[in-house]
Amino acid sequence: MKNLFKYASEHWKALLAIVAILIVQAYCDLSLPAYTSDIVNVGIQQGGVEDQIPDAISEEDMETLLLFTSEKDGATVLSEYEKDDKTYEENAYVLKDAVKEDGDKRTELSSILSGPMMMAAGLDSGSEMTAEIEEQLKAQLPPEMASEDMTVLEIMKMMPQEQREMLVSEMEKQTEELPDTIIEQAAVSYVKGAYTDLGIDMDGLQFRYLFATGAKMIGLAFLGMAASVLVGFLASRVGAAAGRDLRGRVFKKVVGYSSNEFDHFSTASLITRSTNDIQQVQFIIVMLLRIVLYAPILAIGGVVQVFQTNVSMSWIIGLAVVLIALVVLLLFAVAMPKFKSLQKLVDRVNLVMREILTGLPVIRAFSTEKHEEERFDKANMNLMKTNLFVNRAMTFMMPIMMLIMNGISVLIIWSGAHGINDGQMQVGDMMAFIQYTMQIIMGFLMICMLSVMLPRAAVAADRVEEVLSSETMIHDPKQPQSFEENEKGVLTFDHVSFKYPGADENVLEEITFTAKPGETTAIIGSTGSGKSTLVNLIPRFYDVTEGSIRLDGVDIREVTQHDLREKLGYVPQKGLLFSGDIASNIMFGNSEGSEQEMKEAAQIAQATEFIEAKPHKYESPISQGGSNVSGGQKQRLSIARAIARHPEVFIFDDSFSALDFKTDAALRRALKQQTKESTVLIVAQRISTILNAEQIIVLDDGKIAGMGTHKELLRNCEVYKQIAASQLSEKELRDGMQSEAVEMEEREEAQTAETAEQEVRSDV
Repeated sequence: MKNLFKYASEHWKALLAIVAILIVQAYCDLSLPAYTSDIVNVGIQQGGVEDQIPDAISEEDMETLLLFTSEKDGATVLSEYEKDDKTYEENAYVLKDAVKEDGDKRTELSSILSGPMMMAAGLDSGSEMTAEIEEQLKAQLPPEMASEDMTVLEIMKMMPQEQREMLVSEMEKQTEELPDTIIEQAAVSYVKGAYTDLGIDMDGLQFRYLFATGAKMIGLAFLGMAASVLVGFLASRVGAAAGRDLRGRVFKKVVGYSSNEFDHFSTASLITRSTNDIQQVQFIIVMLLRIVLYAPILAIGGVVQVFQTNVSMSWIIGLAVVLIALVVLLLFAVAMPKFKSLQKLVDRVNLVMREILTGLPVIRAFSTEKHEEERFDKANMNLMKTNLFVNRAMTFMMPIMMLIMNGISVLIIWSGAHGINDGQMQVGDMMAFIQYTMQIIMGFLMICMLSVMLPRAAVAADRVEEVLSSETMIHDPKQPQSFEENEKGVLTFDHVSFKYPGADENVLEEITFTAKPGETTAIIGSTGSGKSTLVNLIPRFYDVTEGSIRLDGVDIREVTQHDLREKLGYVPQKGLLFSGDIASNIMFGNSEGSEQEMKEAAQIAQATEFIEAKPHKYESPISQGGSNVSGGQKQRLSIARAIARHPEVFIFDDSFSALDFKTDAALRRALKQQTKESTVLIVAQRISTILNAEQIIVLDDGKIAGMGTHKELLRNCEVYKQIAASQLSEKELRDGMQSEAVEMEEREEAQTAETAEQEVRSDV
């Protein structure tokens, strides 16, 4: 998982912007339930009256309220209001502008007036309790002052201050156990009555409140939508950029691999890692930024809002989170092993598919289509079964999550209904609580939905990181040397031994020879003798285990790989062409070369005849891998590609095997003229290809069994004799032996004549 976050954190500037925008989006989403609650509580139930203190109140209503306050509190109240006899139909007290904007003073006024307003509203309601209080007060009055038509409020106005305060104190004791919600609602109800007494249009007030609140909700909804779109845009850019960077880094890493790394990572696996795995990482990064990063912000904000709305039901959220966590843990415990094997199964399908498509001609030739179908079907079925298991886990999880969501909703409604009945909360508060809870649960639900993809993406990220963190065995030196100019093209093997990484025995042992410019050094031997391994050491596809290889007097490990390979023209066993045209393939290693150089290279490689026969000649298209040309044409174009580079050292790794004898002979003659100043190494299976080589090295089981010319080896190398006997006729062998004997006699006669001449000169 850490690799996923590491790849995403590389674009930290965009991440910071996304987090900031997500906070804005969360603010919008979390504000909407509060406004919904306000519309229900304030807009509908309270008629648009927001505060528990009136902005304006008639003189009569103010006098009534002051009956229920202490002398000190009454003075405080009057100090915050000022008289207004013009705005309303009757004289009124209007809240000062400074107090309207001062939250602390409004809170102080609310604490003073809430109780009096509730008591005034209650005594004015005509209820049985009010009638009982009224009878008790009348009984305390003298008979001459009592009247049947007197109300409680009128009686209280006639009472002394101390007696009135005692009465209010007794009434406050009776209301102490009432929930705050009831007191607040009673205060708001009184404010509505006060506004009605002043002639304020309550329908208009309600409409203005609903319209203003609705406009705010619409504005927040649009802002949240814009934030969501912007987050999606930035997340997609970050995901695409991360995918682009990963593909580039993987490609650069793989291009720098030696043959050992290719032996460790299969081609099919590398293709899967650079395509499917990176695509998984790219997709999950987008989801992480859009959903996983947003979920905790939404959940934390939701919890804060819930505690502000109603603390008594917060245990329901805790229960929901615990249930969801248990479902996720169970899912991970059951499905995680499948997630880890999923990408390996994709590798297997790619491997089988690649092998079948590549070897289709051979499969058809041997009529093994049925077997290959069964092999592919097995790999495909294993992948399908694993995918089915993962999908079934997903389908099992979703109903459980929906059951939890719906169960929590029912639990909130049941608990909230009791709270509303007991006066502990309002309908709007319950609605807001439901919405906040659903937002919190949805945040966790979104994470759970991604939990199916996260492990697979984490495995994919680990597989990509495995490629990026792999150590390449072939390194450039920290302080590279330069090639000597006075030994141009001289290639020396000095007691070279080599074994593959992890192997116990050497493939090559004590190989020592020197290849010089203007000469052809041929390497021949039985299958598995180490011929191709030997020439693969020169471009540093592998590094020698012991000894050294020097080019131009410098150990090839002491120069950069680029400088080394600039001096080499390498033609592998299997001619490989790239999609494009003939011209681009010939000039592949010399992109700045002229058209004349291209045509000359094609002529030397004996490729001109078939190129000129094509309608578009050098612009003729070449399919991927050169599948639209024959094996011989592919080899000739590969040879032309090496010739066009004008290297110091030519390496032909059995590169003439697909050529007929006539083309082979013509090519070698033309190549001899072209490579007069170059060193040529030829790995060959046919002796006819190397008869005229100045130096032939015979390999047997990784060791040099003989070295010399064709004629010398026929005379003194048993291994070479056996190879020659299997390929040449008796006459050709006899002629080779005879010509060698004649040459030896001529050398002996020349040596004898030279000795006699020296003796004569000595006598004189």
